[in-house]
Amino acid sequence: MNPIQMVDLKSQYQKIKPEVDKGIQEVLDTCAFINGPAVKRFQENLEKYLNVKHVIPCANGTDALQVAMMALDLKPGDEVITTTFTFVATAEVIALLGLTPVLVDVDPHFFNIDINAIEKAITPKTKAIVPVHLFGQSADMEGIMHLANKHNLFVIEDACQAIGADFIYPDGRKQKVGTIGDVGCVSFFPSKNLGCYGDGGALFTNDDTLAEKLRMIVNHGMKVRYYHDEIGVNSRLDSIQAVVLDAKLKHLDTYNKNRENAAAYYSSAFSKSDKLTVPALAKNSTHVFHQYTLQLHEHINRDELIKHLTDKGIPAMIYYPVPLHQQKAYLDPRYKEGDFPVSEKLAKTVMSLPMHSELDNKQLEYITSAVLEKVEG
Repeated sequence: MNPIQMVDLKSQYQKIKPEVDKGIQEVLDTCAFINGPAVKRFQENLEKYLNVKHVIPCANGTDALQVAMMALDLKPGDEVITTTFTFVATAEVIALLGLTPVLVDVDPHFFNIDINAIEKAITPKTKAIVPVHLFGQSADMEGIMHLANKHNLFVIEDACQAIGADFIYPDGRKQKVGTIGDVGCVSFFPSKNLGCYGDGGALFTNDDTLAEKLRMIVNHGMKVRYYHDEIGVNSRLDSIQAVVLDAKLKHLDTYNKNRENAAAYYSSAFSKSDKLTVPALAKNSTHVFHQYTLQLHEHINRDELIKHLTDKGIPAMIYYPVPLHQQKAYLDPRYKEGDFPVSEKLAKTVMSLPMHSELDNKQLEYITSAVLEKVEG
């Protein structure tokens, strides 16, 4: 059995090595390192895959979120609603721009932002909602868009963990996450479902005017070289990362299907235990399982379980051990312990197991047996 890793990028690379190596060599030969043909080619292929009018590549997912808020002309003091149970980048850019992060709790079943909590948090100062498609499953975008239209708010989708997932409307129509709101944002960090070999990100929109503005902002606010029409940043996807992503994009649906199969194996094995809660599957979304996250029942000692797994050569991670409202950098007198009971409970009880496209049945059997051995005692 191969060593078990949280993400096995090496095995994945070996399967696409000829195409990746050829693409990188072409970039080296042409020396078109920034905004070269490889970036344009990847952009166009991703637009086709997502069925979205505009993909704007950028340097990373955090920049994507920041650029989206800049392009929507959000001003200091404007309130932006997002979840407290997410990676810090979601709120980080809100704070960096002088906006006011308004945190709300998550749904206890799917861990995505709670629609009812959003509506209660809306004030006259609210300008945008940032739903996070956590762990690979879409938030309730139909409900969120209804709220946004009702209150004239922007929607910026944080799809950094869910590229390739579909939101499913009541009539059966499907739409890729990240293409539903005003702007979608993704990260191509190496461990993502579609990951490069460094940093990378992108923005999605169907709005032509907004797309033009986004393109200017990521490139120092320029439309014409040395003529700066907007306050911008330097956030570009380099050509080497683009060829890696383009090679992987052809396999993204297969990668996601492999993750789904691994998750099904996990859930089947763990369904026999009354001490574990497996990830819930929403009817209005597919799940691409960026993470496979168990919720441990409260009498299970998470630290002891992780040590048990580590001793057996099985990595495990906690996403996320501290909700944003309890992080030192984001402490706010508006919020106190107990205000977000679901997120606070999840922070104490969730644990993520190895999840990637290269897991095989021997590894999955070994992992599930090790977990059950400890929790069932």
